[in-house]
Amino acid sequence: MADGAHEPTPAPVPAPQGSVFLTGQVCSRDQRLGRYTKESIAHPGKMLPSIARYLIHTYTRPGDWVCDPMAGIATTIVEAMHLGRHGIGVEYETRWAALAADNLRLATAQGATGTGQIVRGDSRHLPALVPPELHGRIALVITSPPYGPSTHGHARTPGPRRGKVRKINHQYGGTDNLAYQDPDHLAAGFTQILTGAAAILRPGGIVAVTARPYRRHGELVDIPGMVVAAGIAAGLRPHEECGALIAGIRSGRLVPRASFFQQKNIRDAIAAGDPQWLLQHEDVLVFATVDPAGRMVGTRAPVPPPAGGGR
Repeated sequence: MADGAHEPTPAPVPAPQGSVFLTGQVCSRDQRLGRYTKESIAHPGKMLPSIARYLIHTYTRPGDWVCDPMAGIATTIVEAMHLGRHGIGVEYETRWAALAADNLRLATAQGATGTGQIVRGDSRHLPALVPPELHGRIALVITSPPYGPSTHGHARTPGPRRGKVRKINHQYGGTDNLAYQDPDHLAAGFTQILTGAAAILRPGGIVAVTARPYRRHGELVDIPGMVVAAGIAAGLRPHEECGALIAGIRSGRLVPRASFFQQKNIRDAIAAGDPQWLLQHEDVLVFATVDPAGRMVGTRAPVPPPAGGGR
C-alpha cells in the first residue's frame, strides 16, 4: 500500500464546471478493450470507464485516495490507478472480486502509477472493511447502486441469423445481493453504504453516485431519487446533479448506444400504448461533506480533461 503522503489541504467547492459529461463518445466495448481482462465482460452492471475517469480527474489530485464500495470489476480503481491516484474497492461477490483483482494486476503491468486493492465483503459495513489507516484520507467515493437483479446483458443466438435470441451476462449472483432486494430494502442498504462512505472520507471529501431509473414489473423505480434521499440521511449534502452521456454526439446529433433488449422493450411498450423513452445518460449525483459549522466543503482539480475519447 502506498504511504499516501500527499494530503492536499481541502479547498472550498467552486461553482460547477458543467452539468453534462461527454462520456459516450467512444463505445463501452472500445473503452475497455485491452485495459480490462476479456472475462470482465461477464459482469452485468459495469460502470463506463470514461465516467469514472471524469469524476476522478475533476474531484481529486494525483496521490489522492479513491474508494468504490460496490466495485464490481474494479473500473473505478483501475481508472484511478492510471490517473496516478490510489484506490480501494469493496466487492460482495467472490467471482467479481477475483476478476477485479485481475484487472488491478493488469493495470500495474501496463504501467499505472497508482496502487489499487480489492476487499471482499458487505459494503454496508464499509468502515470495518477499509483499513483504519485510510479512515479520514479518502478524497472521493464513486459508486453506483444496482438497477434490479437483471440488466439488459448481451444478445446471443445459437448461430448466425438463426434461432431465438437469448440473454447472457445479465444477472448478479446470489439472491442475498442488494440487487435482489425490493426498493425499500435497497434504499435502506444504500443509506448504510453512504453512511459508511461519509465516515471514511477526509474533510472536504466528495461522494459521486451514478444512477438511473429502471422498470420493475412495468413500474418505474426512481433510483436517482432514492440516492438523493440516502445521501441526505447519511449526513451528506447534495452539491451537483449532472448527466453523463452514454450516447455519442456527432455533428450535433446523439448517437444512441442502446442494447438489443433495450430497443426491443421500448418498441414493445410503444406498441402496447405505453410511450417510453430510451435513456442515453446516467444521472450523476454529487454530495459534499459538511464541516461542524454546517458549511459544505470539497475539492476539485483545476481543469478536467475531455472525458469521452481514448481508453
